[in-house]
Amino acid sequence: MAIREAEAVARRATLREAYAWCARYAAAHQENFTVISWVLPRGLRPHFASLYSFCRWTDDLGDEAEGDRLALLDDLERDLLRCYEGIRTSQLFQALGHTIDRFHIPPEPFQKLIEANRMDQRITSFATYADLLEYCRHSATPVGRMVLYVLGYRDEERQRLSDATCIGLQLANFWQDVTIDRGKGRCYIPEEDLERFGVAPDVLAGDTATPAFRRLLHFEVERARALFAQGKGLERIVDRRSRADVRLFRLGGEAILDVISARHYDVLSSRPTIPKQKKARMALSAGLRMKLGF
Repeated sequence: MAIREAEAVARRATLREAYAWCARYAAAHQENFTVISWVLPRGLRPHFASLYSFCRWTDDLGDEAEGDRLALLDDLERDLLRCYEGIRTSQLFQALGHTIDRFHIPPEPFQKLIEANRMDQRITSFATYADLLEYCRHSATPVGRMVLYVLGYRDEERQRLSDATCIGLQLANFWQDVTIDRGKGRCYIPEEDLERFGVAPDVLAGDTATPAFRRLLHFEVERARALFAQGKGLERIVDRRSRADVRLFRLGGEAILDVISARHYDVLSSRPTIPKQKKARMALSAGLRMKLGF
């Protein structure tokens, strides 16, 4: 009995260390994670850290890793599948595996995110908005569905509303990062929209937002706003303890769009950013609303 108890204590200690690693990794790689996490129910914070760490690790392999990124992503998927078999050798997968077991999360969202990063190695532009949405169904919506699983929801209606919010967030980030993506050789503005508004490719290569480009980006920003409006209904049908966090995701995306609009849709001369004071106000507002019960 003493040996079994010692083994159980060792497993718990190892799991705590794995979650601690995820918390450090998440905080170090995304300041917004710290702002958002304090309004989460305390018992869910480690699980959100493990999910975020997997998502960020995957994106880093697809965006920044040296060597054969497709091979590295294949290795990651093999590690993921081994995780589902109970083979968890790294701290990331020790924590993630526990989260997966606890909330019965299927492998598909994780696999879709890996596939999105494979797509990044092959695709540098999108002919149509429909093509871009298909990409977002791999890069964005799986994250929202992971979150819903941890919150205890598996129904189609909440997934549909989450998908709208997540795609809105993805688009907002695309419109914020036009110059950054350009430096990586990528363009997420659909080619059909560039043609529709008469924006030549050399405009995107410069740092001057022409009137035609501003009209184009206004159109794209309003598309994202419509998605946030569609997904807002999710906030009314999740548990009050988690509502603040769900609201913060939307508010963060809308804040990006507001900054872009305030700059008259000039995202070429410099990257729009949300002031830290505004981030803090959003988090405080969401936390107070949670405490007051709405």
